[in-house]
Amino acid sequence: MDSTILYVLIFASGFLAVQAIFGMLSTARSSRVVNQRLRAEERTGSGVEALQIMRKSRALDESGDFALPLHWFNTLVTRSGLPFRAMEWAMVGIILFLTGAIVALLMSHNLVISLLATVFTGLLLPLFYLKRRAAKRSKQISSQLTNALEIIVRSLSAGHPVPSAVALVGREMPDPIGSEFGIVSYEISYGSSLAQAVGRLSERVGNPDIDLFAATVRLQERTGGNLAELLSVIADTVRERQKMRLKINAASSEGRASAMILTSAPFIVAIVLQVMSPDFYGDVIHERAIHIGLAGLFGWMVLGNLVMRKMINFKV
Repeated sequence: MDSTILYVLIFASGFLAVQAIFGMLSTARSSRVVNQRLRAEERTGSGVEALQIMRKSRALDESGDFALPLHWFNTLVTRSGLPFRAMEWAMVGIILFLTGAIVALLMSHNLVISLLATVFTGLLLPLFYLKRRAAKRSKQISSQLTNALEIIVRSLSAGHPVPSAVALVGREMPDPIGSEFGIVSYEISYGSSLAQAVGRLSERVGNPDIDLFAATVRLQERTGGNLAELLSVIADTVRERQKMRLKINAASSEGRASAMILTSAPFIVAIVLQVMSPDFYGDVIHERAIHIGLAGLFGWMVLGNLVMRKMINFKV
């Protein structure tokens, strides 16, 4: 009996010690800077340098405008939130090009298919990934915007000036919205007006809720009025729109799952057949009629996906 009590006490002591260590680690983690912009400022010790680092990592020039010659690609890079390093991205693209060409050539022994696979893996696949990252980041910003606006409203109601309220969001909110509002705070501090800084924020993010926020700020700057009350109304509107988006996602989940299954099934079957039985279509795969038929089926599949996308993609 005494030994059992001793074992229980030892186990309890060990459990409490582990819990205390994890608590200390979580406290230390929470006390660190909460977003990328603050990390850049902590590393450089200068707001100007931190702003330039953030702009350069988002493919922006020194004045905050798009730096790349291709505007649509620059927009995609900036909105994805990925750090832009030209040499690293070029190396990744070359590796994807070569990988797609080699794998397709080994599997199909067809130069045309190899070239198509090269275009897909080296060009379309990275663009699709950037677009997915940009969409995911936009959703994160939408979910964080309500809290950010409430912080600004409460700060303004407490008597703080607008730059201090915006800077508070940049200090307290995590990424992605924390860094975005931190950049806005820097731009206001270094000479831009609130409307100009928020307008650049709208261009960088490409989110309809941010566009609504920017339009409200520009309107208030021209016509006057209580900014805290206007932003409070905007926060309620964004919250209701977010609820509606969640309801739409729940209602359209079945359609999206069906589209994914119907689209991926032919490709999965083709890969399995190619691996398990390479000669299954060996006698006819090189016929021109087969190539035309496969191209037609692929086009029909793309058309079907576009129709299903229109059916389940609702704008709120």
